[in-house]
Amino acid sequence: QVQLVESGGGLVQAGGSLRLSCAASDRTFSITVMAWFRQAPGKEREFVSAITSSGGRTDYSDSVKGRFTISLSRDNAKATVYLQMNSLKPDDTATYYCAADSDTFVLRRQPRIYDYWGQGTQVTVSS
Repeated sequence: QVQLVESGGGLVQAGGSLRLSCAASDRTFSITVMAWFRQAPGKEREFVSAITSSGGRTDYSDSVKGRFTISLSRDNAKATVYLQMNSLKPDDTATYYCAADSDTFVLRRQPRIYDYWGQGTQVTVSS
């Protein structure tokens, strides 16, 4: 069972930056894709970005493309995925969730596809 733990959320002013981290442990060899999703109050969970376990391919939603950067590092039995968020806007306010897939190397955007989820970290952008 893969365990995912997010960190790095917080309160930032519009135009500022934050970096989220998601540490994966336990059976990380089975991970094929890692992704970030977000969910604002009263809204559905939406795709933000995804990366293959080799770091070779990435995908971004149109709303964050050019502002956010996803990256991944691996160290023995652990894998960490990062989300560098620049030029933040109030619309980026949400709980951000890390997710991992273990079935395919296809970068997919549907939340139901992902097998493992972290507990979420809050990002609040003030205007």
